[in-house]
Amino acid sequence: MGPVRRCTKPGCRRAAVATLTYVYADSTAVLGPLATYAEPHCYDLCSHHGQRMTAPKGWEIVRLEPDPDALRPSSGDLELLADLVREAGRTPPPPAPVPAMPAVNGPGRRGHLRVLRGEGDSAG
Repeated sequence: MGPVRRCTKPGCRRAAVATLTYVYADSTAVLGPLATYAEPHCYDLCSHHGQRMTAPKGWEIVRLEPDPDALRPSSGDLELLADLVREAGRTPPPPAPVPAMPAVNGPGRRGHLRVLRGEGDSAG
């Protein structure tokens, strides 16, 4: 888990719980759940500053409240997690045995390499 994101209001040290963004084309300020990661043109706010937030004159504020049921893990999430834990707990199968190499100089067989002597070499 990463570090706790702080409220972007100057002097505030509380943990951020909401993200504020402005839609300039619509003169709208949108305050919603904390974004997955910090965006450069958004503002992370603590609950205190999120509740007290006001918009410029003539602007609309849209407050998006998270659905509490959406924040809980679903049964599909839990099943996937259980499958991953089971898979991690399995021991890998033993490696397949390596077949033995046939003997190069087996009984009655000569090796495939020989020393060839040149004209000036003597055998003894």
